[in-house]
Amino acid sequence: MQIVALAGGVGAGKFLRGVEHAYPDALATVVVNTGDDIVIHGLHVSPDLDSVCYWLAGLMDRERGWGRAGETFAAMDAMRASGAVDAWFNLGDRDLATHLVRTQLIGEGLTLSEATREVCSTLFRLSTGIVPMTNDVVTTRIDVIDDAGEPLDLHFQEYWVKRHAVDPVKGVRFEGIERAVPAPGVLDAIAGADVVLLCPSNPVVSIGPILSVPGVRDAVADRSGPVVGVSPIVGGAPLAGMADKLMPAVGLEVSALGAARAYHELLSGWVIDERDRDAASAIASELGVRVAVIDTVMRDDGVAAAVARAAVELAS
Repeated sequence: MQIVALAGGVGAGKFLRGVEHAYPDALATVVVNTGDDIVIHGLHVSPDLDSVCYWLAGLMDRERGWGRAGETFAAMDAMRASGAVDAWFNLGDRDLATHLVRTQLIGEGLTLSEATREVCSTLFRLSTGIVPMTNDVVTTRIDVIDDAGEPLDLHFQEYWVKRHAVDPVKGVRFEGIERAVPAPGVLDAIAGADVVLLCPSNPVVSIGPILSVPGVRDAVADRSGPVVGVSPIVGGAPLAGMADKLMPAVGLEVSALGAARAYHELLSGWVIDERDRDAASAIASELGVRVAVIDTVMRDDGVAAAVARAAVELAS
């Protein structure tokens, strides 16, 4: 069996650990969102790519939820102490090594896909094909109104990390998406997979940018094989992140059904949490998909593996 996954960051990483535990050697390709990418202090930072790598390599800090386990922040502390740098984006010392290597490789002429493959193999010894959605620059921009009533056009990281998602959101867009081309191998992987899994990631700014790359949504829709997703919304709220602030801005209800509607024409199956059991029949009837109900709060790899099995069984 060949499994291909479309992934955001932390939620996807937890789930993908479960896929690897439940189906060793079946996870062929993970297509990862790069709309969150940003250049910080001269370094190319790819937060979702890094989260997926850290989770699959067993290096993620599970308690903090981001970055590497055992991380230190001496470099950032020194930058802040200098008073000369606005160090609002926290980069750990081990994390810096990832960004330094990636930036050097890109500076030497490698594409983001090539640099990702090199980082995954040399730094993390990963065999799974982890690929960015595109090698082109696509930037998620958030249109908000600040506390003075003024409109602001923010990079996603400015909205989420620097301003802590406090601003009312008026719109979400993916700058550069119309010129983007899927990274090499993305369309072939989707077409050739036995099952495509949509990870429990933010449907607006994690899976949304991937499906917005020209050709990707059509490739998923044109598959003869199954497409199964896992809801990132549990009991009417995201387990992490800001999906509850962004989904209404694009007309999606913050619910397991609302998240499924983001993929309505693509899905053959949808996994929801036990707390949303009452929505199962509405999802099945409105979207014409099979629904599995299971504990989706992935506290450990065992629960994540159970979620992965539920998703793949829906595809059978």
